[in-house]
Amino acid sequence: MTDATGVLTVLTVGQVAEQYGVTVRTLHHYDEIGLLSPSERSRAGYRLYTEADLARLQNVVVYRRLGFPLEDIAALIDGASPVSLADHLRRQRAAVMSRLEELGELVTAIDRALERELNGVNLTKEEQRELFGDGFSDEYAAEAEERWGGTDAWRQSQARTSRYTRADWERIKAETEEINAAFVSALDAGLPATSTEAMDAAEQARRHIEENFYDLTPDFHRNLGDMYVSDPRFTRTYEDIRPGLAQYVRDAIHANADRQAGA
Repeated sequence: MTDATGVLTVLTVGQVAEQYGVTVRTLHHYDEIGLLSPSERSRAGYRLYTEADLARLQNVVVYRRLGFPLEDIAALIDGASPVSLADHLRRQRAAVMSRLEELGELVTAIDRALERELNGVNLTKEEQRELFGDGFSDEYAAEAEERWGGTDAWRQSQARTSRYTRADWERIKAETEEINAAFVSALDAGLPATSTEAMDAAEQARRHIEENFYDLTPDFHRNLGDMYVSDPRFTRTYEDIRPGLAQYVRDAIHANADRQAGA
């Protein structure tokens, strides 16, 4: 390179490192292996890089960013490589595209993990639907947070479920099905919702929620029971199991709350 007067100038190792974004140690290594040796020396014996040296360094930097090994870079620059630069670049392009695909899959996996963390459920949406059907839809989850997001029960439930694994959710699903089967058995037997069997199933359902999600008093359990007949989605969940089951469960929950209150 030349200065403002057109006189050829040279750069020290430190100046090259600063201007080209490489470390002094890297430049020394390039010199040791013969990849890039400064053409000039100062009177004190310090390495000095000429314009031709810097042009070579630019090629080295570009090839290194493309992922070429140092030995291949030397052969390419010196024209000693048995493979053309175009072939080398094609190979590097294929390698880069492969890495991009891997990184894309990694980003997807990270996004899913982040989503699970933010949702407080250690399951993907597909796994949630597989286990619980439409009860874990995005629409319902958003509505639930809007309705109860500021309550202690919501915060308690989120804190607990954030630690649950798929095995935990499978256990919870099995327990839920067992409770529903108890309700169905009482209903099919023609027992009233005020029967011991129906009330016991309601109490089992209350304890199931309290043990796995949030503290639930028998009196507050009435509110959930009312939702089973007032919200069509809850109603459909029970009616799909057995016609009339939603109202039966609601009535059994109220009867159990009265029993717990000593009425």
